[in-house]
Amino acid sequence: MKKMLSLAAMFAVLSYASPASAELKISGDAATRLRGQFNNSNIHGVKTTSDDDLKYQYRVRLKASADLGDGYFFKTLIANEETSNGGTPGWSTVGDTNTEKFQLEVSNFYFGRMLECSHYMIGRLPLNSFNNPIFDLALYPLPKTFTNSGVYAVDVPVFQWNYDRVYGMNYGAKVGDGDVNATLVVLDNNSVSENTSSHTGDGLFNDGYLLHLSYKTTIGDVTVEPQALIVLTDAQGGTYQKISPNTFGANATIPVGKSKIGLSGFYTVCKDSKGTTGTTYSPTTTPNNTTIATSTPANVDYSGYLLRLKGESGPVMGWVDYNRTVDRTPVNDVTYNNIFVWAQYKVNVHESALGTVSVTPTLRYRASGRDIVGTTGTDHNNQLRTELWASVTF
Repeated sequence: MKKMLSLAAMFAVLSYASPASAELKISGDAATRLRGQFNNSNIHGVKTTSDDDLKYQYRVRLKASADLGDGYFFKTLIANEETSNGGTPGWSTVGDTNTEKFQLEVSNFYFGRMLECSHYMIGRLPLNSFNNPIFDLALYPLPKTFTNSGVYAVDVPVFQWNYDRVYGMNYGAKVGDGDVNATLVVLDNNSVSENTSSHTGDGLFNDGYLLHLSYKTTIGDVTVEPQALIVLTDAQGGTYQKISPNTFGANATIPVGKSKIGLSGFYTVCKDSKGTTGTTYSPTTTPNNTTIATSTPANVDYSGYLLRLKGESGPVMGWVDYNRTVDRTPVNDVTYNNIFVWAQYKVNVHESALGTVSVTPTLRYRASGRDIVGTTGTDHNNQLRTELWASVTF
């Protein structure tokens, strides 16, 4: 709490800087939520129903921006990025005798320049992945674990577990009737300085790099945004390492009166004969004190897709995701299916130029299936979350 108050005080002092300094604008939001969580599974014919769980959670986020003149700008988000106290990234769950701690950290920051027909920026860039599932499918095509606590391609995992940001460099410009954007993303820093028996081809520029390309335009009243994620070098995935998957597809938004319908479809594919699995990192006694990995070679072969149908009308918003991924990597040969529903109704209690107060009942439901070649039946793993949000913006 002291750290949070210190950051708020720092922002307040900076916002009243001298006229010669850039004006720092501060905004943010705070929220509490009551979450009910209900899990059940059927693994190899063994049915399990977890104890029902009720969590009281809260979060605070502070935003700051500065206009530096001549189109130059700076923006940042100060938020919580801990997974302790209930295991929910960005939120704190009330602990025993209220002993939990809520830490504020620099979640994203970026600076750059906005011009009339183009822009560029660098830093920890926000992704808007809550409304754009391409990163979800690219980073989580396979569940990290097929359990209730596993991370799946659905339920906006990049927004939750990766804090909706990446480090990268972005350039955008107006082209024709639309806007093109290109972002070079640094995925990891796992390259060692020289070739090793388990890391052939490593070198100075062989960390994990990804190129995100998009073009957003309108066709009549419909907004379309085709996109592609191209992994340029061997990257470290959650399940497999030294892989270079590619993901592509599009989002579309269709206005219907005062409402709108969103459609998303993305496909990912990875075929790497020199991939690895089971990577663990350990220090070595090499002269330059580097860290290497011990791993098992794997002929990585998976593909999958994610489809989303979304609707928004006034205070109502919801979507349905369907994800199917087939992992044909030797000794696996598993098919995963995920269905996910997010539905909410936002009640505005107060709204003014100074801020808002709202209450939002929310429902989240995930049904996951797993078929393993050589076994009979389908494993199931389902989770229902009912939430009541109370939020303020300022």
